[in-house]
Amino acid sequence: MAKLVFGMNQSLDGYVDHEAFAPGPALFRHWIEQVRGLTGSVYGRRMYEIMRYWDDDHPEWSAAEQEFAAVWRQQPKWVVSRARPPVGPNTTLVEGDLEAAMRGLKDRLPGEIAVAGPDLAGSLTGLGLIDEYRLYLHPVVLGRGMPFFTGPRPRLRLVATDRIDDDVLRLTYVPA
Repeated sequence: MAKLVFGMNQSLDGYVDHEAFAPGPALFRHWIEQVRGLTGSVYGRRMYEIMRYWDDDHPEWSAAEQEFAAVWRQQPKWVVSRARPPVGPNTTLVEGDLEAAMRGLKDRLPGEIAVAGPDLAGSLTGLGLIDEYRLYLHPVVLGRGMPFFTGPRPRLRLVATDRIDDDVLRLTYVPA
């Protein structure tokens, strides 16, 4: 049975913003290995549109960026959206009952499935489907933006802390 895991980089004041801070080399290596070990990823539409960047090769990419793109492209992806965006390779559009679709993935697949996007995670939290939350705290205060928790505020229990980079801590929580 798969585990749904929501993890993202965030500021100290609880916001996610992919343009406000970027991962350093150690954290980027961590993300490569994290994605490599996943069964797949479930995306909300906006996050999927951001991640589609990795579908196309860019000549200026470093070796690590090329490696991340290759790993990301191989991974199965599911996109949850009523807007029916065009999807790329290894990607399935999730239509209909979100809860049934996610329970189906959890029941039939092993390993970890990443949940990408705060709005989607908020919906899945409300349904009681997120098994683990991973907050990657950066020493940045944004004061605005998209919060990590957009929906219900679940009761959580801290199960692990890890220093991932010189300035980044990963806090791992499970529902209490």
